[in-house]
Amino acid sequence: MELRHLRYFVVLADELHFTHAAERLHIEQPPLSRAIKELEDELGVVLFDRDRRGTRLTAAGVAFLQDSRRLFTVLEQARENVKAVAAGLRGSLRIAVSDGAIDPRLSSFLARCRAEEPEIEIRLSEVPLAEQMRGLRSGDFMIGFAHTADVNDGIVAEPIWRDPLVIAVPARHALLAYKEVPLHELGGHPLVLCDPQVCEGYCRELARLLGPLEHQKNIVEHVTSLDMMLTLVGAGYGVGFMAANRIPVTQRTDVVIRPLAVESAILTTYLLRPDNSASSASLERLIARLRERLDN
Repeated sequence: MELRHLRYFVVLADELHFTHAAERLHIEQPPLSRAIKELEDELGVVLFDRDRRGTRLTAAGVAFLQDSRRLFTVLEQARENVKAVAAGLRGSLRIAVSDGAIDPRLSSFLARCRAEEPEIEIRLSEVPLAEQMRGLRSGDFMIGFAHTADVNDGIVAEPIWRDPLVIAVPARHALLAYKEVPLHELGGHPLVLCDPQVCEGYCRELARLLGPLEHQKNIVEHVTSLDMMLTLVGAGYGVGFMAANRIPVTQRTDVVIRPLAVESAILTTYLLRPDNSASSASLERLIARLRERLDN
């Protein structure tokens, strides 16, 4: 059954006159008659009664007309939907987050996007950096957030947020003698660091910062979460690192936060996206909102 046959049928059902229907379809009458005959043969029913009084729908024709109209309504909706998706007016945006790059700014930003365009579904996935890179290249993710600009070819990294890197110290510790802890004073102290398989990009940036201590680093534990790091620091296992913007969620009596006396102790959150111009309009609006927040 061809869509052309259905369209011819619906027009003829509207006109109930072969000549008028053919004129409306911009075809000759014989092709219209053949198409209706082919449709009736395929269905095995008679759709129209034709006699000297004119053309009328049969009972089967009336039932088939209702279903045919419903079909064309669905097709029209499909046409409008695909146009809307192409124009970025609906659909879904898939965002990846790596390196623990989640903070209240991301929450408030996503809340604004959902409030302004509720028809756009935003799906957030927390994945390792390598998986984010694969997903951005394959199209599984549209954008991502991570703590590194050291990305593969075909991926663009744009700095979004910059936060001082601070250290978490046990409540009774020699480093608390400093209001700002010099980097060289960390040499030899036990360190509780993030697992590089979980926070690959973050660990790369931290390794650059701790480069001068390469031969003095004493890593005693690798952890997969901020809570675990703070738990071990509070228990006296060692000192840890975190972004200053996480301080409000780390109020503990057994852990003290100190800034580092190093100007380069900055943790940057990057927006990662494929290096192409095929972004949807909804994605471009999301990125524009993100940049707008940076300017305010």
